[in-house]
Amino acid sequence: MTITPSDLPDPVDTSDNTAALAGVKRVIEAGPYEASWESLQRYRAPLWYHDGKFGIFLHWGVFSVPAFEDEWYSRNMYLQGSKPFEHHVATYGSQRSFGYKDFIPSFTMDKFQPDDWAALFKEAGAQFVVPVAEHHDGFALYDTDRSRWSVTQMGPCQDVFRNLGDAVDRAWMVMGASSHRAEHWFFMNGGSRFDSDVRDPAYADFYGPAQREEIAPNERFLEDWLLRCVEIVDKYRPQIFYFDWWIESAAFEPYLRRFAAYYYNRAAEWGREVVINFKWNAFAPGSAVYDIERGAMGGIRDEVWQSDTSVSRTAWSWVEGHDYKNAHELIAELADTVSKNGVLLLNVGPKPDGTIPEEERRLLQAIGEWLTRNGEAIYGSRPWTIPGEGPTELAVGSFVDSTSPEYTAADIRFTTRTDVTGDYVYATLLAHPEDGVARIRSFGSGAGLLTRPVREVRVLGSDDEVEWRRSAESLDVTLPTQEQTAAGPVVRLYLEDETRPPRVDFLHG
Repeated sequence: MTITPSDLPDPVDTSDNTAALAGVKRVIEAGPYEASWESLQRYRAPLWYHDGKFGIFLHWGVFSVPAFEDEWYSRNMYLQGSKPFEHHVATYGSQRSFGYKDFIPSFTMDKFQPDDWAALFKEAGAQFVVPVAEHHDGFALYDTDRSRWSVTQMGPCQDVFRNLGDAVDRAWMVMGASSHRAEHWFFMNGGSRFDSDVRDPAYADFYGPAQREEIAPNERFLEDWLLRCVEIVDKYRPQIFYFDWWIESAAFEPYLRRFAAYYYNRAAEWGREVVINFKWNAFAPGSAVYDIERGAMGGIRDEVWQSDTSVSRTAWSWVEGHDYKNAHELIAELADTVSKNGVLLLNVGPKPDGTIPEEERRLLQAIGEWLTRNGEAIYGSRPWTIPGEGPTELAVGSFVDSTSPEYTAADIRFTTRTDVTGDYVYATLLAHPEDGVARIRSFGSGAGLLTRPVREVRVLGSDDEVEWRRSAESLDVTLPTQEQTAAGPVVRLYLEDETRPPRVDFLHG
């Protein structure tokens, strides 16, 4: 069906933000954080986040209805000459007669079961869940007072964001939120170049501003962006707030400082510790948690960081014909990220009826099975002296997951932990050894990296004692017979207590 102006709820007047901005100012002035980078750099990431290591990202929205190419359908369907443009005309007709807005009634979420989602994410081993609150398309996946274009007034006609958050909370996981609103300044501008519904003033509050990419956003848009972020914070109290790109544009800088001070101060009122995720150089170092999209770090980073990636190489949202990664690849990404002091946020894309595709369910379950056995090497761990060893070269930086490395059993990632029982070092093999022997060169006496004797060697998931031998070249461990999971085994070293030599008395004669 197509939408006409008479089908829409009443428009929302957001032209005067004076009172709302005054409220933001009061929270900032109350402290403890000021809207300056110097003040915000006093921030420290919470222990629950640093220890949790693994979360679920969710790209759901109107774009999952056409389910063509990727979640940028709302932009690309208006870019003349693009595949989505041609697909749209061939499938639905002209963009004047059937625009992006006309997909909204088919975004029903009628089979959405939030407790089922939460149970699946918990089975996968996730410690937090970060659904998109608003993507570039401008359709709010939460109950907003700043727009009529939201899930509570159109499409599902229910607060699916609240329902999921409540289910996540009941499952003892942490709820977050993701904002991609910044790019909406220009996102629909292709439709302004020809006769499309983007030009229709009746829908300007949805498609607009639809400005050129080269033009910095004006104050009204920036104020609205800030107040939408503040609204999510106040209504839902997310403990993670993820930002997508383009906020690194210079115009956003003072608004980012104001938002961070507001969010951190509100969290202090709640008695909760929170996280802001950012990309590129949008925030000052140390003022929030740095994120790399679809990427990897080259080595150990002193401060905790995050990698966000998806189960699919094709898209973040549900589309037909995904090029899925396999569970082995995803677990290797998790192990590599954690070995370098990172946290992995893994995305799935629900269908418009509110179901999670079966292949994505199976991938999450396989990760959870591996973590059930080997999570001791992941959760609550910290980087070891080096992150890993092995012959396989790993591409680093952002957007490097178009292909995955062919890991061998010689590719290993390391973590460590200290708890009340002592000190441990873990070696996660990124593949199963064909001969059943784990050979770890960095644990060899000649490497000089293990500075204390080994008290015990175990393989996670097995109670059997294992045969092991340490030489100058390596530590060789004969792996016990056990059912293989989607990725390689983990060898755990229990280290002897550190001895302190007796002090020589130079003080008394």
